[in-house]
Amino acid sequence: MKTLYLTTEDEDIKKAAEIIRSGGLVAFPTETVYGLGGNALSSFAAKSIYYAKGRPSDNPLIVHISDPSEITDIAMQYPKNARKLADAVWPGPMTLVLPKFDVVPDETTGGLNTVAVRCPANDAARRLIRYSGVPIAAPSANISGRPSPTRWEHVRDDLDGKIDAIIMGEPCIGGIESTVIDMTEEFPMILRPGLITPERVTEILGLPCDYDPAIKGDPAENGDLVPKAPGMKYKHYAPSAEMKLYKGSPENVRAAIESEKAKLEETGAKVSCIIYDSSENAARQLFGDLRKADGDGADYILASALLTDDSVAYSVMNRMLKSAGYNITEV
Repeated sequence: MKTLYLTTEDEDIKKAAEIIRSGGLVAFPTETVYGLGGNALSSFAAKSIYYAKGRPSDNPLIVHISDPSEITDIAMQYPKNARKLADAVWPGPMTLVLPKFDVVPDETTGGLNTVAVRCPANDAARRLIRYSGVPIAAPSANISGRPSPTRWEHVRDDLDGKIDAIIMGEPCIGGIESTVIDMTEEFPMILRPGLITPERVTEILGLPCDYDPAIKGDPAENGDLVPKAPGMKYKHYAPSAEMKLYKGSPENVRAAIESEKAKLEETGAKVSCIIYDSSENAARQLFGDLRKADGDGADYILASALLTDDSVAYSVMNRMLKSAGYNITEV
């Protein structure tokens, strides 16, 4: 298959929309990461997404809409609190899990009777959905398990020749995937952490909001868990290099990383080091830095854990821990 490379100009977005309508797959930019899109109402398109990514078919896909009002076409219930969140955040980096209409096939939802829905903030993404005339199912546009793509070049590296088209938009400004919130129970529950924090949800709704316990452990230990959102069960975000995380005071972590780097380089290994000065920069840069380390041929990645107490740091650490296979050392 020859992959088309398209711009964000209207003429090209309309070409991409025709590919979606015809059952094909298009990678497109959002404000979080690049998505791999197909017709969310087509079982064939959903299966094609799983195949292109090498993704387990019980891992639900997020359905993207161009306007918040479109949620009632696919969600059977749209309770008041879900509407409040949508009014406050959408378009933006938040996904809501709600009971689905049968028009959304099981292949899209991983066999669940719920659907994960989001309205992205990226203009090219919303135009693509609008011109396609259908909601678009889109996980991250990478080979399953690899770091998510935040630039179109990352998508090219993973999926060139495997999908119909890639829209060459700007680098993603958020850098980590959307917050996924289960709205099927009395209180909101975060199934995947992101830039929309529990504190923000509580501020909007006046209700307590916590993380699902299933996201706090090693995915390899989740056994028979039926994932209600992407990233809950399977290993994610892994670079090719072996990654080690160090936790402790900034001075101790830097000293430990420098010492380990010197030891490894004495053996001839190539080492990349990752240290961030803020959770926002970490969110924006992490996946790109992991891919750069792989591109540079690193054998090892040595990284500093984020010690700040803010919820964005928690969201980034969720990705860092999975990237490192929970290989973390306290120093």
